Amino acid sequence: MARPVLSLYRRHRPRTFDQVVGQEHIVRTLRNAIELEKVHHAYLFVGSRGTGKTSMAKLLACALNATDGPKTDFDPADPNCRAIMAGTSLDVVEMDAASNNSVDDIRALRENVALAPMSGGRRVFILDEAHMLSPAAWNAFLKTLEEPPEHVVFVLATTEAHKVPATIVDRCHRFDFHRPSLEQISSVLDRVAKQEGIQIPEPAVHMIARAATGSFRDALGHLEQLVTYGGKDVKLDDVLEVLGVADAELILDAAEAIAERDPKGALTTVQRLANSGRDYVQFMRDLAAHLRHLFVVQTLGEVPESFAVTSEHTDRLSAQASRLNQAEILRAIDLLAAAIAAVKDGSEPRIQLEMALLKASQPSSDLSLQALMFRIEQLERRIQGEAVTAAPADSPPSSSPPQSPKQTRALAAPATAPAVEAVAEPATQAEVELETIVRLWPAVLEATGEDPMLGAALAETHPIALENGRLVIGFPPDTDFIRKKAEAKRDVIQRAIHGLTGATLVIALETSQHAAPLEQKTLTTDELIDSVKRDFGAVEVQDESVEN
Repeated sequence: MARPVLSLYRRHRPRTFDQVVGQEHIVRTLRNAIELEKVHHAYLFVGSRGTGKTSMAKLLACALNATDGPKTDFDPADPNCRAIMAGTSLDVVEMDAASNNSVDDIRALRENVALAPMSGGRRVFILDEAHMLSPAAWNAFLKTLEEPPEHVVFVLATTEAHKVPATIVDRCHRFDFHRPSLEQISSVLDRVAKQEGIQIPEPAVHMIARAATGSFRDALGHLEQLVTYGGKDVKLDDVLEVLGVADAELILDAAEAIAERDPKGALTTVQRLANSGRDYVQFMRDLAAHLRHLFVVQTLGEVPESFAVTSEHTDRLSAQASRLNQAEILRAIDLLAAAIAAVKDGSEPRIQLEMALLKASQPSSDLSLQALMFRIEQLERRIQGEAVTAAPADSPPSSSPPQSPKQTRALAAPATAPAVEAVAEPATQAEVELETIVRLWPAVLEATGEDPMLGAALAETHPIALENGRLVIGFPPDTDFIRKKAEAKRDVIQRAIHGLTGATLVIALETSQHAAPLEQKTLTTDELIDSVKRDFGAVEVQDESVEN
């Protein structure tokens, strides 16, 4: 009968401290503790799965149980070390707390702790998924953890440190394992592939590293799966087929459609995705990650090597980052996040992806208030830029103060007007009337919808007075508690009103015995635009008439 073959991640565990990747801060501390003979009796290893917690625990056990005594440069071929790595050493006990989490299991562990080492200098107990122990089991374990025999070292490994009782954490030295970077995972994949005689192109390595989401174990598991699928000559298409990783070209093309305001290109990308048979949700996640990369590139001013699947993509990343502003990127990410959430609730994935891309690439197709405000902001920038370009270099300075982009509306002055002027007026002028605020009040409430508590507090309110730039919002009687809660959010109300009218008003919240709610109705986007036209004498500027 053939002996079972160990998986790649088990065959290629680090055998010495020097082989550990990405956890240098932990290696250095453990080395010093061993060399200075200050090894603690209990350690808590915290980190996401596949970051090397168990491997580090075994390396510590090897260092403490080397044949020639504790040392950091132990020989992996040492019989004691080989037994520890193979899981056959009697001095190293591995226990899975997920399936051994009862009081009886801990009692058995306590009895085992009393035994002296068989061949090494220390007995090391590795308790994996430690957070799975029951409260009663933790209580039974506490005394042993606090005062173990001198020859015992406990290593508790967990992915959820917040579930470990504070009384346990206080008695351990805690180490937090970092998630490895794409470069670190790629370096491990390259090393293992070379040792195993696996031929794999660099783009495929990067895709596997990205699909591993910060786990060495998952990366090597994916590599092994690919070898099983197509042999030791791994193709890029094999990665796409087996892992379902969205093609980087599709990701770049989708972002290109957003940058170019090209809804046709966006739908074509979705059709190509459908023809490829890839997963829609995975594509949305990858596209959101790509957009986040663009945001980072804008901030850093350069493209980090880990962001591009291949070197050829670096130029496209840089170009897209220069053409999309941060507001557009964040809005597209929000749209994709909403699409993913809708799919989880049962919506059709393709429809949700198409809707997200159409809204991102064609803001005029989105009738939400958020989209309207986004379009207003875009037009503000363009109008401001055109005004600066059109102004003669020798023009005399204006007697009125310059207006900021926030004081320019997305609705331009009529062509018959004697002069071009901003629709929104400064806060000190009284052009905004109470009746206008009342009509727009439902839209104001919608604009504060990102704060549910404030929205609930304002649900029964209404504007009752406006004088000298001071707006009084009336609260019904017996609502002092709600009014006080809203007091802390005056700035949110102020920003919402400013966004709709251009006026910055002083907000006063008062309880009124005699104020009766004025008739209100929810404004559609068209009604809102008509209201701004009527109140400010503006005309609408269509997006397609403005050059990008």
